[in-house]
Amino acid sequence: MERTRDAEFAAYVTAQGRGWERYAYALTGDRQRAEDLLQGVLLQAFRRWSRITAVEHPDAYVRRMLTNAYLDWRRRRRNSEVPTDEIPDVDGAPDVAIGVVERDELQRALTTLSPHQRAVLVLRHLQGLDDEQIAATLGCSIGTVRSHAARGKERVRAALAPAAGHDMKGRTTG
Repeated sequence: MERTRDAEFAAYVTAQGRGWERYAYALTGDRQRAEDLLQGVLLQAFRRWSRITAVEHPDAYVRRMLTNAYLDWRRRRRNSEVPTDEIPDVDGAPDVAIGVVERDELQRALTTLSPHQRAVLVLRHLQGLDDEQIAATLGCSIGTVRSHAARGKERVRAALAPAAGHDMKGRTTG
């Protein structure tokens, strides 16, 4: 019985793991943090595997676990951050491909969002969930999901506009 459970869980992680990695990275914006978050969630999922497989949509259950872990991490992080005037020394290659630059700009824009706005946009655009599924994942109303999505999109547009050489209304600046 235990071997079957272990094999089922291993097969699940093999099939879904890359998707969960992408989702965790999209939420956190940091590969190491995403891996840590995902490992913690997968450990919890393993311990609860019999309960998870009993529900109608195990993926939704694990997605909610991962989303909740991310929101908990953001709350803890917000309470422990200490502002500093120092700029971290970052080693970067000057010849970065445009796609990488654009991805980095989008990742920076996502950091301007509240945790819930970011979760809504990631669930909608990366995971492909509809508003009802997002509301179930976050434990909120569909109206709240739509509000977070609208405000989040506006903040992302505002954050990306200066980088693209446009003002807030999309007009080219200089």
